[in-house]
Amino acid sequence: MSSPKVLFGFHAVGVRLKTSPKSIIEIYYEPTRRDARMRQFLEKAHEAGVRLIEADGLRLAKLAGSHGHQGVAARVEPVAQVKSLDDLLDSLTEPPLLLVLDGVTDPHNLGACLRVADGAGAHAVIAPKDHAVGINATVAKVASGAAETVPYFMVTNLARTLNELKERNIWCIGTSDDTPKTLYQVDLKGPVALVLGAEGQGMRQLTRKTCDELVSIPMKGGVESLNVSVASGVCLYEALRQRG
Repeated sequence: MSSPKVLFGFHAVGVRLKTSPKSIIEIYYEPTRRDARMRQFLEKAHEAGVRLIEADGLRLAKLAGSHGHQGVAARVEPVAQVKSLDDLLDSLTEPPLLLVLDGVTDPHNLGACLRVADGAGAHAVIAPKDHAVGINATVAKVASGAAETVPYFMVTNLARTLNELKERNIWCIGTSDDTPKTLYQVDLKGPVALVLGAEGQGMRQLTRKTCDELVSIPMKGGVESLNVSVASGVCLYEALRQRG
């Protein structure tokens, strides 16, 4: 059985409290914080019958590995999720919308990408094991609960996974600054995997070659590119808009 992990921050702990309260072992909270947000949070925890433990800021920071805990942290059991990408795709009753991240190693960027993927209704986020960050407490905090709701698959060989998606008739669309065709000129209503690279380096060459099509996000100002989480949001919400 997997060992317990730590969630921290109102959003991350709050989503777990809402979706799977029985998986929470205990919640630690800072008793000196008595504002309305904390009171409402503690009321929900009491209603769910979760064990509450008072802890000062230093203990919370040590538990969370961060001072951005907002006065709340929780030890939780892992929640059972879809075991494989194939299982997920086989279970869908609508055209898949996937976000593929190549080379995103910053936990803040991954957390923000998961959050926007959740908001836009993406079915999963995919990343290579050797060029990506895994789900840790910082990712969960920045994701504001989306790390609990969006399946995140780390694959051994990203190019091979993209080819497997293509065999399922999922169109793999990569983003690149140097292509004239824009995001707004492609059909995103069908099965789609949107492939984005890390800032600076972008997608690796093999990933780029494996995509069915490359598109750009129009840039009208002085900067050359967007943060990967912002670019993910632009792409996913254009897909959501087209899907109506």
